[in-house]
Amino acid sequence: MGGAARTGGVTLSLAGRTALVTGAASGIGRATALMFAQAGAAVAVNHLAREAEALALVEQIAALGGRAVAIDADVTRTPAVASLVAAAQSALGPIDVLVNCAGIIQDKPFLETSDDDWRRMIDTDLGSVFLMCRAVLPGMVARGEGVVINVASDLALLGRAEFAPYCAAKAGVIGLTRALAREFAPAIRVNAIAPGPVETAMLSPLHMSPEWIARDKAIPQARFAAPEEIAATALFLASDHARFYCGQVLGPNGGSVMP
Repeated sequence: MGGAARTGGVTLSLAGRTALVTGAASGIGRATALMFAQAGAAVAVNHLAREAEALALVEQIAALGGRAVAIDADVTRTPAVASLVAAAQSALGPIDVLVNCAGIIQDKPFLETSDDDWRRMIDTDLGSVFLMCRAVLPGMVARGEGVVINVASDLALLGRAEFAPYCAAKAGVIGLTRALAREFAPAIRVNAIAPGPVETAMLSPLHMSPEWIARDKAIPQARFAAPEEIAATALFLASDHARFYCGQVLGPNGGSVMP
């Protein structure tokens, strides 16, 4: 593999680095893992009970001349996270870049939201970020360098009716990102991405009503993003071109949020 990817006319290289991407069997995580591998990184592809998809991605990366390994782990559980990090490092070496992509979404009126609904969302979309960062950051601190990229959402900034747990969890990701950025700078760069609507299974008609899909497309760009458009933002943040980014929230959102 050539060891570099071109994004917007700029060559971005992750040659010689190891990345761990959670939720990498599909969607943004898959696109990020593939793009990182194309840029020269060795990639640990985390998934949860999606072995066929994860192995297909690993085989695709290998066919391109890259290195990757698929690791099944529930990133909401502390022992599983510890095993995931240990397996990734054993197979590929110390983790230089952590991308927290694992997440779920649910639309339900707030007054119908159960305790289990709330806990599942917070554990998956926010708790996993906490657990993964706590497991990976010690190695980065010991080496004096590293990059953490957390995937939030434009809804963390906008809010949305019937998405209260999701909005709360993703807002928590942004708060955690900024706190960690201040605590671990300058050696370790911690940033977040807050995408707008993305063409993934979570926003397919299987999971979202036609009314919600129409509303999500009612943004200035009038479409969903491709997962690769979000992955390109992650690649930039992981690269040396983003050395001065610290605690930032980048918004490839099609104009849904205009601060």
